[in-house]
Amino acid sequence: MLTFIIGIIILVVGGFIYGAYCEKAFGPDDRPTPAITKTDGVDFVVMSKWKNSLVNLLNIAGTGPVLGPIQGILFGPIAFLTIPIGCILAGSAHDYFAGMISMRNGGAQMPSLIRKYLGDKVFNFYNIVIWILMLLVGVVFVYTPGDLIVNEIIGQAPLFDNPVTWVVYVGIFAYYLLSTLFPIDAIIGRIYPIFGAILVISAVGIFGGIILGGQGQYLTNISLSSGLFGHHPNGLPFIPVFFITVACGILSGFHATQNTMISRTVKSEKEGRTTFFNMMLVEGFIAMCWAAGAMIMFNKGTDIATAPTLMVGIISKEFLGSIGGMLAILGVIVLPITSGDTAFRGLRLMIAEQFKIDQKNIKRRLSLTLGIFIPAFFILIWAKASPSGFNVLWRYFAFTNQFVAIFALAMSTIYLRIHGRNYFITLIPGVFYTFITASFILHAPIGFGLESRLGLDPNSYVLSYAVAAILTVAYVYLIKKRSDTNKDEILQNVLA
Repeated sequence: MLTFIIGIIILVVGGFIYGAYCEKAFGPDDRPTPAITKTDGVDFVVMSKWKNSLVNLLNIAGTGPVLGPIQGILFGPIAFLTIPIGCILAGSAHDYFAGMISMRNGGAQMPSLIRKYLGDKVFNFYNIVIWILMLLVGVVFVYTPGDLIVNEIIGQAPLFDNPVTWVVYVGIFAYYLLSTLFPIDAIIGRIYPIFGAILVISAVGIFGGIILGGQGQYLTNISLSSGLFGHHPNGLPFIPVFFITVACGILSGFHATQNTMISRTVKSEKEGRTTFFNMMLVEGFIAMCWAAGAMIMFNKGTDIATAPTLMVGIISKEFLGSIGGMLAILGVIVLPITSGDTAFRGLRLMIAEQFKIDQKNIKRRLSLTLGIFIPAFFILIWAKASPSGFNVLWRYFAFTNQFVAIFALAMSTIYLRIHGRNYFITLIPGVFYTFITASFILHAPIGFGLESRLGLDPNSYVLSYAVAAILTVAYVYLIKKRSDTNKDEILQNVLA
């Protein structure tokens, strides 16, 4: 249990210190925020600090910090150190600067920020990728909570030909329609604090079971004799697979789209550290608790091949009992729903911003929202009908989620560099994740499969690592060139 405790201390103490450092590097001041200067009663609405924080937590905390760590802990107790360190240096920094830079640019969404700081060519590519990601997030977060409701709450098999399954799906879509369509403080701002309490209580319950319930004896510690990075039962390499697997518990590109949305409801820049940086730390804590719960159950005899969604119920009932376990399951159901609705809302805002569609008019919001839901529903039908549909959907979603994060980190690096701030804060994690995502997609069967296609050892990443290293150098060169040659242009181009 010692490694787990050290990880929690790193997350809390390190997060506090590094959060203060990042805040100082950005320099929040007393200038009016977009919530005040651009109030429209729909998306630009002043909300309280505690409400913004809880809403943002629910926005960013999908099933990633639960399902990802459950799978990631199979790499061994090293996860108890890499999750908090990565959460602080990569995830929290990514979330903080994305939200704060958006606030400094009138609450602009990520595509507009990418265009300003990285240029039109990168923007055109990014825009396609981020819209696809937002659509996939919405679909995935209809599928997973829908199946959990049908299986755990209703007690039926969530099969394609089960009408109850589709009634539940339609019900989730109906909620998404309302939350996407109406002002942010009409539904999201009112009910999210309740969901936030369920989410936090569930994680705290598991943590209490570990510390006070005598379950800590089943947590293993790092042992140099058995290898620092452990041995995955399927022989998967720690780099890059661990970081793609754990995903949201460490870094998520999806978060930037949610931080920029919340930047439109924050009253003061000085609230940014709590709203953006600290909420990612809370997500890291959630990831640590579920990872520990999974390790305990695996060490007590649960089959490591058990599906992550089934592990949610096993862990919940073990640590919280039947009533508390059901509460935890409800929390995991809420997690994807509260990320899915804001994914669709964020996509609406991006499309509206791109094509300059006024969102004050409810008819225009409705037509745009329905235009988003139609393709999402057809993707859901395909994923449900195909035996491997959801697995393929999830793999692309997981990779794309990490991939888009490097764009937000590049944007933040350029911002800090042209303003004379310490840009290594975001450059280093951006470089690291460029290598991670590139080496993964170059090697993976769902990507280029370089080694397999060239007849090399399919378990070797040598060629993929080499190409990824070249792409990483290109990433740094692009950032330097853009910030050096376009500094004046960027500083003068104030987004409306």
